[in-house]
Amino acid sequence: MKLPRILTGLAAALATAMFIGLAAPAAVAQDNPAAAPAAPAATPAAPAATAPAAAKPAPPATPACAGAVAAIPETDKFAAVPAVPAILTNCTPSGGDTAWMLTSMALVLMMTIPGLGLFYGGMVQKKNVGDTVMTSFAITCLVTVLFAVVTYSLAFTAGSPFVGGFSRVFLQGILSDVNNGGIGNPNSLAPTIPETVYMCFQMTFAIITPALIAGAFAERMKFSAMLWFIGLWAIFVYAPVAHWLWGPDGIFNSSNDAAWVKVLDFAGGTVVHINAGVAGLVAAIMLGKRQEPGPGHNMVLTFIGAGLLWVGWFGFNAGSAVSAGVQAGMAMTVTQIATAVAAMTWMFVEWAHRGKPTVIGICSGAVAGLVAITPASGFVGPIGAMAIGVACGVGCYWGATGLKHMFGYDDALDCFGVHGVGGMIGAFLTGVFAVQQYGGTAGLIEGNAHQVINQCIGIITVIVYDAIVTVIILSIIKAVIGLRVTEEVERDGLDLALHGEVVH
Repeated sequence: MKLPRILTGLAAALATAMFIGLAAPAAVAQDNPAAAPAAPAATPAAPAATAPAAAKPAPPATPACAGAVAAIPETDKFAAVPAVPAILTNCTPSGGDTAWMLTSMALVLMMTIPGLGLFYGGMVQKKNVGDTVMTSFAITCLVTVLFAVVTYSLAFTAGSPFVGGFSRVFLQGILSDVNNGGIGNPNSLAPTIPETVYMCFQMTFAIITPALIAGAFAERMKFSAMLWFIGLWAIFVYAPVAHWLWGPDGIFNSSNDAAWVKVLDFAGGTVVHINAGVAGLVAAIMLGKRQEPGPGHNMVLTFIGAGLLWVGWFGFNAGSAVSAGVQAGMAMTVTQIATAVAAMTWMFVEWAHRGKPTVIGICSGAVAGLVAITPASGFVGPIGAMAIGVACGVGCYWGATGLKHMFGYDDALDCFGVHGVGGMIGAFLTGVFAVQQYGGTAGLIEGNAHQVINQCIGIITVIVYDAIVTVIILSIIKAVIGLRVTEEVERDGLDLALHGEVVH
């Protein structure tokens, strides 16, 4: 009985994917009119040459900056020249952009507390709910402190192609002069908003990334070991990887003219999700399987958490435009579409495979869609979003069911199955469906096959680096204080043993 249902579900999903694939070339012409029959635009336009420049509508006002100073010393022979000035001085920020980024920061913080805490909390056994939500909250506090002290500087200031400098250690040098018209010295990566706002926005990304890892080792890791692991991982894995793809002189930053390989990652498919997924897989393998894995105790908590994640993700993706403009609007549009398509795809595949659609399933499918569209959200159009939604709905369902059973690891809450697999699918398909009109870079469907190669280089590099450093960190912690709770604590529950609290 199961085989016909499996084949029916997979056939439906593949038929949908084929339809989208066949429709994509025609639809891209609608998504990107500039790539369609706009040949006259490619020829020199004589009237435009004679028209006075003043006759054109004035572009939106940009912050007035009194001067710019290069942040990289000339003596640093290993530093690449940044594509934009590393320090902008005496800038007046945009009120609209600042308001949107303040909102986005709050939305992304909500994704971790309470969103992720509730999402994970509903999927663990009742005796471990307190430890699960406590983990999300404690990581939020720990990473906030580390980010202010050193991680922001290592990730988002100029230094070398591999890691940033120390110019913002303890947030030194961030200017916000309210006595002189509110001028400041914004980060060159976000010149229209105060650097304090940009720092807080990126802080929320640094918070949720290690919090996602906790889903892989849920219900069996020592709380003290978790704190040490997350702290060290945030410094030695997250900060360098974030700098590679988003730092002003990062080796993979697509906006850096001197980048070695230009990898597209608009909002964190590689930096956040592949990074977290691979670390979670390594942790799950090194800790071993749970003694008594059981079903989640409260699917309503997971439903609420998934809803908060979905809403918060608009700040995650649309906020990554770092402005309240057209790119933010398209990022929000494709995020909504991909999420809905992925949730429906997961639901239908699960329905065909297991005979019943579940709340946990459709919520997991929605999160998979959010994950996969993250790297692509500033580069693809609606058709690309639909294709990505179908691909991750099928791929992440397999990652959360067939893949982990095939290899026998205990990824408790499917951190790798959803975030690792979904991040890889999204990062790869970004190189396929990228539209030059939206993000400035063409993908495979517009004739740029090399971008797919770039995406693969970025994916593989992060996987290898993340896995090696995570193994080293966990091995050190295991040798010093141990990683796993005792069999008795695991049997009785982490809530009472580690925190002295229980859920009634």
